[in-house]
Amino acid sequence: MDIVLAVHHFPPRYIAGAELYTYRLARGLIRLGHRVEVVCVESVTEGTLEPRCVSGEYEGIPVHRLFFNLALAPDPARWEFWNPQLGAWFRQFLEERQPDLVHFQAGYLLTGSVLEATQALRIPAILTLHDYWFLCPRIHLQRPDGSLCGVPDDPGECVWCRLTEKRRYRLPDRATGGAAGRLARGLLFRLPLARLTGWSAKVEAIRERRERLGRALQDVNVLIAPSRFLAQMFVQREGLPPDRIRYLRYGLDHGAIQRPDPPEGDQQSGLRVGYLGQIAPHKGVHVLVEAFRSLGALDGVRELRIYGDMGRFPRYAEQLRRLAQGDPRIRFEGAVENHRVPEVLSGLDVLVVPSIWYENAPLTILEAHAAGVPVLASDLGGMAEMVRHGVDGLLFQVGDARDLAARLRELVENPDLLCRLRAGIGPVRTLEQEREELLEIYRTVTQSAEVWR
Repeated sequence: MDIVLAVHHFPPRYIAGAELYTYRLARGLIRLGHRVEVVCVESVTEGTLEPRCVSGEYEGIPVHRLFFNLALAPDPARWEFWNPQLGAWFRQFLEERQPDLVHFQAGYLLTGSVLEATQALRIPAILTLHDYWFLCPRIHLQRPDGSLCGVPDDPGECVWCRLTEKRRYRLPDRATGGAAGRLARGLLFRLPLARLTGWSAKVEAIRERRERLGRALQDVNVLIAPSRFLAQMFVQREGLPPDRIRYLRYGLDHGAIQRPDPPEGDQQSGLRVGYLGQIAPHKGVHVLVEAFRSLGALDGVRELRIYGDMGRFPRYAEQLRRLAQGDPRIRFEGAVENHRVPEVLSGLDVLVVPSIWYENAPLTILEAHAAGVPVLASDLGGMAEMVRHGVDGLLFQVGDARDLAARLRELVENPDLLCRLRAGIGPVRTLEQEREELLEIYRTVTQSAEVWR
């Protein structure tokens, strides 16, 4: 089968969840004898608006990396969700390759134009929803002040949300407890003031975004959601029929991570707490640092190891260092290469996933469980599906450092609890199991397409 995998970014420069998922999927499909090519966006700040493609291989995977400059877009608000130049390039690429199907990974940077190009050529399209980009321009359904959003009916609220990314709007809104935003939406988004301020055009752009992306989703052959929470969000807010979305949990390469024998007596020297992932505000690492610091010199707590790139969001990284206040037990270990994840997990007693957004299905939870490490996670989104409270981990209130500290204290004061949580970790779904289901979807879609053609 000839398959194109399209994703916003790809290793080695980018190694977040969707990127790593696509990398693992490509490797697995190639091993099974399928012909796979990856299309990704390498940079949106170089060259002209017309995409420039640099093709090569990454660990045996053919990769086509695109470079273009979105700053030159004549209508940035619309090109953010519908890039006609990228759509034209992708259509030409597909006409030359004539793949059996295209499997898209989310929509960020690719935009809805590539879906339209695929549909125009009547090539089967599958879309895995790794996040909420199709519902939210900010991707995470999280406002700049950190509060969560449920996708408002009024597009004006989305416009105000984007405006508060800037300090001159965010600070007055915060100082007035949201009154400034309510006033803006009540007055400035209404004609004729909206036209004078130019904000009516912003509202129309959001309305158009919803309509065009909604139509594009309706034409995708199969939508895949790795969590039930995400699937339900799209059913409720996009109006998609439940049977249009297939729930397909991620699998894991068990050859890379082995569950060790339970440590004997190691916790007597102190609880080893860890974090592994992006160092970004929506990941809630500050919640973990605050919780750990609040434990003080509690007996039975050895250290907190934080693994992740501290350079991507330098202001946030500096905030974390300030919160740590030079505590020698808190160690910022920097980024870790994927092949070192088993080594990192082998040195932890518990992994914390403190995200303050609606995580989909974090691979780190699967990796921790495969390594026999219990997980403490925010009681939110897909995280709450993957951690069974009191069985293979513990849940705490999202964004609540005191509640997280209480869960950590519970582990220290009840030594048997950690042993019970380790024992409660069940089998982790394998890559082979996931891939078998995915290939069945591929076969069904391509067979249907042959009849359709």
